[in-house]
Amino acid sequence: MALNGHILIIDDEAALRQTLTRILQRAGLQVTSAASGQEGLDYLAQLPFDLVYLDIRMPDMNGMEVLQIMHAAYPELPVVLFTAQPDLSSALEALRQGATDYLLKPLQPNDIVERTRAILARRRTEQRKQEIQEQIESLQAELRNLTADVSSPTQPIPPSAIGERYLKRGKLVLDLHTRRLKINGREADLPPTAFDYLLVLVRHAPNVVDYQTLVAEAQGYQAEIREAQEVVKWHVHHIRQAIEPDVRRPRLLINVRGAGYRLVID
Repeated sequence: MALNGHILIIDDEAALRQTLTRILQRAGLQVTSAASGQEGLDYLAQLPFDLVYLDIRMPDMNGMEVLQIMHAAYPELPVVLFTAQPDLSSALEALRQGATDYLLKPLQPNDIVERTRAILARRRTEQRKQEIQEQIESLQAELRNLTADVSSPTQPIPPSAIGERYLKRGKLVLDLHTRRLKINGREADLPPTAFDYLLVLVRHAPNVVDYQTLVAEAQGYQAEIREAQEVVKWHVHHIRQAIEPDVRRPRLLINVRGAGYRLVID
């Protein structure tokens, strides 16, 4: 099935830009390429994009600098970084700065297409959920206004009337519409991807979820086990900051060495 979307590729290697452009265009996507970080930022200021592929190492402005500017200006835009250097510390720093994912060169055509498919699908799902939530809030506001006009007390539309909204596990409550977390009635902040990881852990709790399953279900792609361990570790750090009384002695989100993580919340 052909994909739809506009992709921006930023890389100083002309051959790689051309190859990626051909791969993505054959999959049905519209592609724009930029030879430098500044050129890529100029395109972003002029055109809407659904996904950016960005090289970490470029001569004029490195990918991390470009990522910081992009994330500040377009926080919802997915950005995937790639590099020829298997430097996990750089990759993890990219995730901390707001990158959606990272890839190692050489890039495989099938991996690029499938990763693009997964990211675009998730982006459209989130956009649709936001649209529905806004419609629900608008309808609830209209209902309250109508009720006030006729001076007849009524209750807001219950969540059950609009589909399952909340996922509860022990003292955790995840609002699947607003993507917010409450623990013991207190709201806790979580980055969007960390929320997805917590959602997977809650659904599997109290069973152990292995690293690769966590990445696959939370981010929609298959990762090698070493890569999965490193990526999961960062998101677990965010989750523990939100739910653990003492992050140095975690009691709720447990690392099962060599296997994965399990949520013990009941």
